[in-house]
Amino acid sequence: MATTEKQVNSGTDEKYLTFTLKTGNEGVNDEEYGVLITEVREIIGMMPISAIPKSPDFLKGVINLRGKVIPITDLRTKFEMPERPHDEHTCIIVMEVSGKNVGMVVDVVSEVIKIDASEIQTPQSLGDEVSHFVLGLAKKTDSNKVIILINPKEIFTMSQELEEAIWRNSEKIWAFKKSSW
Repeated sequence: MATTEKQVNSGTDEKYLTFTLKTGNEGVNDEEYGVLITEVREIIGMMPISAIPKSPDFLKGVINLRGKVIPITDLRTKFEMPERPHDEHTCIIVMEVSGKNVGMVVDVVSEVIKIDASEIQTPQSLGDEVSHFVLGLAKKTDSNKVIILINPKEIFTMSQELEEAIWRNSEKIWAFKKSSW
């Protein structure tokens, strides 16, 4: 069992960073997600992302964050949601997954909340394509809000070949950009 799964099922309260992917209906039916706060390294505003040739659509590219190359995934694309223009609320959540820093673009970061283990239900009928991304569904008792708790390890799992291509190409991209400064 993965560390994250143990934490969700351990029977203890955990803190989650919650964020929203907007549906485009003026706040109606926006989808609320959460990740364990212990996996979050920082939240940064949008910045230029260098595309990586021949990478999947959801992999937007890489950023240079204080000298570190960070691959960036767009959750809207990963979850097959329609594209939406970035605005002043769009940001990147930088996380550590399997010992590597990765980032995910989200529409709005909401808050850090404590979720009691009794408020989490395991997803049973979400379909195979979605269920491996989802650790559980949290229904907050103080509101009617349902928060989809996601498994970053599954979201950021890539084939070894793709991962090697990302790092190889990102080094070339940064070498080129440095030489043109």
